[in-house]
Parts: sequence; structure tokens; C-alpha cells
Amino acid sequence: MSDRPEIVFAPLGADPEAMCVVLADDDMALGARAKEFDSGSCGAILKAAEAAQFKGKKKSTAELLAPPRIGISRLLLFGIGKAADLKESDWVMLGGAIAGAISARKTTTASLIADVTSTTGAKAETIAALLAFGAALRLYEFRKYQTKKRNDEENAAPGGLKKLVIHCANPEKVRTAFARYEAVANGVVIARDLVNEPANVLGPIEFAERARDLENVGVEVEILDAEQIIDLKMGALLAVAQGSVRPARVAIMQWHGGKSKRAKPLAFVGKGVVFDAGGISIKPSSGMEDMKGDMGGAACVVGLMHALAERKANVNAIGIIGLVENMPSGSAMRPGDIVTSYSGQTVEVLNTDAEGRLVLGDLISYVEERFKPRLIIDLATLTGAIMVALGKEYAGLFVNDDKLADDLLAAALTTGEKVWRMPLDKAYDKMIESKNADIKNLGGRWAGACTAAAFLKSFVKDTPWAHIDLAGTAMDAPKSDISPSWGSGWGVRLLDRFVADKYEK
Repeated sequence: MSDRPEIVFAPLGADPEAMCVVLADDDMALGARAKEFDSGSCGAILKAAEAAQFKGKKKSTAELLAPPRIGISRLLLFGIGKAADLKESDWVMLGGAIAGAISARKTTTASLIADVTSTTGAKAETIAALLAFGAALRLYEFRKYQTKKRNDEENAAPGGLKKLVIHCANPEKVRTAFARYEAVANGVVIARDLVNEPANVLGPIEFAERARDLENVGVEVEILDAEQIIDLKMGALLAVAQGSVRPARVAIMQWHGGKSKRAKPLAFVGKGVVFDAGGISIKPSSGMEDMKGDMGGAACVVGLMHALAERKANVNAIGIIGLVENMPSGSAMRPGDIVTSYSGQTVEVLNTDAEGRLVLGDLISYVEERFKPRLIIDLATLTGAIMVALGKEYAGLFVNDDKLADDLLAAALTTGEKVWRMPLDKAYDKMIESKNADIKNLGGRWAGACTAAAFLKSFVKDTPWAHIDLAGTAMDAPKSDISPSWGSGWGVRLLDRFVADKYEK
């Protein structure tokens, strides 16, 4: 897992680090810390803030010359706006913004005075934990292959942030509250690391071994090799893999955290195409390097399963990912081939670059038959069409069950990982009918994301099911205060909150 600065908690009265961040709302109520720093009725801090025209607006900053008696070298005022109006996701984003402001100032240690009790009715320990969560997400870097840059920095004077101390009223309570968020942050980091890895390093076998690492947090992991997949007759998944010299793998992760081990699990299915050249229907060369991230759905499932296990979630959950590489070669599947899926349905392959749905179809049928889950949610960087429809701000949500849709939308609203419900209509089913097989893997020019979802729906029997097309959000998504990375780890926070709010009560 990528190295991140240490986040620790200390009481409000503890001496701050050399660089100190103090929060201020839009009424300039700096709280007890500012008064303690500078107790005069017209203190230097307040006067300096006024001179800098700092009014506490959200994410505004003012760096002040610290009064000598405070004992710190740098003081940063950070505006939080109207604190009473801030939601959970706002505090997380502020934590990330604060961490970004600190990192930009090249300090090895810093303090954040998380004293907001005078400006909001929310629990102070919850707010401090959310700020720490945002900071943990922001302080991620993927630099393992930048050897020259890292060596230069190691030989230079120290400047990178190593420790962030969050000062709060009750450090023990905050530490307990943060443990849950830290588990989720660790899951996000795992997903980001997987998406950021180059495909020459992370093939199907190597990805499966990364999934096996979840055994360290109590997840039961089963890896199916190519021979076992052949025995299971997952003909659609295997058709995608047959053009590559790197054999397919299926990783099955089980977390048994529910009060009853017999309770039906929640099932999460991930597309894990470690590199997608398009097969015989080869992609244009421009931007093809990004196809190392075509396993963003599988990365999310691994990160989610880690988060659930590390925080000891009171739920039974299954994560299953299909790991393949889609390459052109003399052994690759061809347009016009007809393959037989695990379900027995035959699929006519019109375009070998519509491969992710072949992988997911077999996994959906398998997990439904073997585990009989309460629900199935699949995640995939499935179509460019979803980006045409929604851009890179929303993932597409296709659902056959209204309650499941509502629950996922509620989790999206809480976490800020946004989804937009898209239509599942019988008209799209008609568009994937084949003259030569049961169905075809391409619906034509129009409604590409919808016909892809219709294809997947044909592999679901009676189980509540959702398909999340995260092609625009899992990789090369817009940067944010908590997501500085090319690989975003999108979906881990969304699904963890979905589980926590709806299935752990």
C-alpha cells in the first residue's frame, strides 16, 4: 500500500507543530484556540486576518506571521464558510483541502486545530474524524516508479509532510471514530494503487495475488486458475482471455462478518480487464495507454472488501472479479465468433472491444447460482457511451429494483460519489437480439451504455441487481480536494456507505 503521512490525534491544549492550521468560519469565530494563542482583546491574529482581508469564506486561506509567544513558525487560517450548513461530505472535502494547503507549504509536520464546537451543532469528534478522513484521502501519492525524482528529494533537505497532528477535544473518541474511516481510506488506496499500476506489472496472475493479500485482514480468498475456469465452462470470459499469453484468473473474496453466517451475502462483481487493446477490433493508438485502468471495477471490489473486513463490518459479503487481458493475436476471438456462456446462453461477438460484458455475464451467473446473494452489484469501466451521456462527474446506474436504486442514490448523496440512474427498457433488450445466437454483444450505434446494461441484465435471474458503469469516474477523472490521483478509487466509499446504512443496522 502506498506510503502516506502519519495522522495522529492530540488534545487541544497540546503544543502545536511548527506549522499550525486554525479553522475559521465566515463569522470569523476563530474559537478557543485563537484566543488561547493571543489573549488580548484586539489580538494580533485577528488584526492580521483583518489586514489580509480574510473573512473565513470556504477554502479561503491566510498565512500569517505567528506572534512570537505562540511558539510556532507558521500560522495558516483556513476558512470553512458557514459551519452549521456543512454536511458530512463537506467536512471530508475540507479535510482534503486543508491537507493540500499544508502539503503545498513544504513542511514535515503540521497541526490542525479541529476546534469547531462553537460553530456547529455536530459532534466535535465526528467532525475531527471526517477532517482526518479527507486528509488521508488527499495525502495519497503514486510515485513508486519515479526513482530519480524520489532520490533527488531524499538527498535534498527534508520538506515532505510526514506527520499531521489533529488537535481535538477528546482524542480517544476521535481516534475510535476515525478507525472506521481509516479502514475505508485504506480500501480506496488499494483501489487507486491497482488502477495506477502499469499492465506489464499487474497481469491477471499478479492481480489475483493482490486480492489474496486480503487474507491478512480476515477475508477468505479463492483463486480459480485457467483450468478451473475451463471446467466451469465460463466460455464468454475465456473468449476474452484467449488472445493473450497471460492466462485468466477469477478471484473470489468472502467476508463473513454477519451475525448469522447463514445470512445471504451481498455480492459485488468487478470487471478486471488488466489491459484492453480491443482484441481484433483493436483500439486507436491515441490514449490506449489508459487501458491499463480497464480493471477499475475489479479494483473497487478489492478495495471495498478490504474496507469491510478491516472495519469488521456486520455483514456477509462476496466479492468476485474476472481477470483477463484483451489482446489481438492469432488465437484471439474474432468478430462473428459465437461463444457459450456459463449460463448456457450463446453470444455472437460482433466487436471484440465489447469484452467487459462477456466477463461480467459469466461472473453474474456464477455468483447468483453458487452463493444465492441478497443482491448483486457489478462495477465496470464498461462503455465510452456513458461518458458521452454523463461526462466524468457521474457514474451510470442501471437497476432492476427501485429500492436498491434508492439506497444507492442515498449513499451517493452522502459520500459525494455521484451516480445517475439510467433506463433499463425492453426496447434495449430488442437491440441485442442476434440472428445467429441468443444475444449479441453489441447493440448498434445508439444507446451504447443502455444496450450494454441490457446485455448484463440477460444474465440475472430473480436477484435485485445493479450495474454501475464507472468508465468516467474510476480513471483519469477530474481531480478534487480528496482525489489527486489518476486512479481515483471511485466506488469504495459509495458502496461502503451503502452497506453500512442499509445492511448493518
